[in-house]
Amino acid sequence: MAKARAIKAGAGVSVLLRISDVSKRFGGVQALDDVGIQVQDGAIAGLIGPNGAGKTTFFNVITGLYPADRGSFELNGKPYSPRSVSEVTQAGIARTFQNIRLFKEMSALENVMVGCHCRFNVGVWGSILATRTNQKEEQAIRDKSYQLLAYVGLQDYAQHKAKNLSYGYQRRLEIARALATEPILLALDEPAAGMNASEKLELKDLILKIRADGKTILLIEHDVNLVMNICDHLTVLDYGKVIANGLPNEVRAHPEVIRAYLGGVVA
Repeated sequence: MAKARAIKAGAGVSVLLRISDVSKRFGGVQALDDVGIQVQDGAIAGLIGPNGAGKTTFFNVITGLYPADRGSFELNGKPYSPRSVSEVTQAGIARTFQNIRLFKEMSALENVMVGCHCRFNVGVWGSILATRTNQKEEQAIRDKSYQLLAYVGLQDYAQHKAKNLSYGYQRRLEIARALATEPILLALDEPAAGMNASEKLELKDLILKIRADGKTILLIEHDVNLVMNICDHLTVLDYGKVIANGLPNEVRAHPEVIRAYLGGVVA
């Protein structure tokens, strides 16, 4: 069976992602102003802040959707340039989106297979001529996609169109597709948005499972209870600037965070 070209975290790497002095301006709006973050290998790092703080813009910059005006980027102990989504994916970062981006008319299995393809060698001529090598790789992709659907609890929905899945299941499917790219860093943009209480509990368990299986996670999330319960470290943005860094309990008690994000109340 053909094997994917896996990416592994470098031996001895403690800081997996190191971003420094990232700035991004849209016309007269300074969306990011010298933002930096460090994510430890094997950790769940949270990026929080009020609406309009610059969190998703930061995600879009580090994952190649927006070019940064300036800044330095290091992944897995090496510099990387987030010039395009494909280059970032090949470097080992996968992400989900605040607004779900699935292929609605494709099955759950096919959505995950799309993510798998970036780690295989299926070429244009192989696809056209249906070579033996291509057939083996396609079967490997299909097998891996089934395994990932089972991993996120969607094994019974492999042939269901993505648009027919419940909202919570669509969120899980997007995570499965991201995992299919074999990332060393999984970036989740508000994965709990729109979920009910039971779906959030299931999401929490899934995120912790992914971390326990060796993935590093960078999480944007508005649900304060969720981030406080699962994150090892938090960075807080407000108006495009970092106003706090630290352990969840430290950040929760930070005066600037209370003022900007927690509504002046510490629970």
